[in-house]
Amino acid sequence: MDSDLGLWAIPIAMLGGAIRVSTPFLFVSLGEVLTERSGRINLGLEGTLVFGAMAGYATAVMTGSAWAGVLVAALAGTAFGLLHGLICSLPKVNDIAIGIAMMLFGTGLAFYFGKPFIQPVAPDLPSISFGFWTDVPQLQAALQVNVLFLIGLALALGMAWMFRATRVGLIVRVVGDSTDAARAMGLRPAVIRTLATAVGGAFAGVAGAYLSLYYPGSWNEGLSSGQGLMAVALVIFARWNPIACFGAALLFGAAGALGPALQSVGVSEGYYLFYAAPYVLTLGVLIATSSPTRAMTGAPGELSITK
Repeated sequence: MDSDLGLWAIPIAMLGGAIRVSTPFLFVSLGEVLTERSGRINLGLEGTLVFGAMAGYATAVMTGSAWAGVLVAALAGTAFGLLHGLICSLPKVNDIAIGIAMMLFGTGLAFYFGKPFIQPVAPDLPSISFGFWTDVPQLQAALQVNVLFLIGLALALGMAWMFRATRVGLIVRVVGDSTDAARAMGLRPAVIRTLATAVGGAFAGVAGAYLSLYYPGSWNEGLSSGQGLMAVALVIFARWNPIACFGAALLFGAAGALGPALQSVGVSEGYYLFYAAPYVLTLGVLIATSSPTRAMTGAPGELSITK
């Protein structure tokens, strides 16, 4: 069928890849948006994602339920976020240094406890077929949408509404913009930032469960490929806007699908170079946002990288 589709196979494959690959980017970036809007940066989400992937997969293997795996992954991510937030609440502690330490801690724990679960097979998360109207197998596969992708879209819309129109969103924004103003309002910035970091960690844990329980759908030590760190660059690119994070996640997902798309149409020489597209895009995003006049546009005032 690939030959029948001709070059149309490439955008179709990239569409499917954008939906599949973007989901972990979306969850991690939404969690980081919430954390950074409260005035804290969390570079440890890579470790949280990897540990969430292991915890979710192990739970699904032992219970036979993929959703139980997602729940445990979210709880594990919450624990990592809470630990990160509590440590960063101590005086004279650097958020970035703690984030790197938590990244190493999370990946190390995942590798240690995940050894027995490399071979066993866990149940997959369910998906919904939006390609019922077509007889083209490639288009049907591209429109096979995992439930977590739809949940992530709903979360992006809900978070944007929360920041714009709710008291909780206002509190998070005030704490992220000015610690002094937050204290003058009777708020406790350290507590709010710790809670935001914990919720952000839960999102990263769910992203990890998606990787191990749906796409690629297995547990191994090279599962993440740096997606937790790339999501931090994605947040800057999206200017701390949840809706823009959804679009940016799709863009990163399409970049990640470029290599497999070329392979699907018979490009057998040099296609593997395009597997580096997400990393090249990350580098390009960082360069494009490095201008002193616009790099931090929209950034919370209390964020470490703005000081």
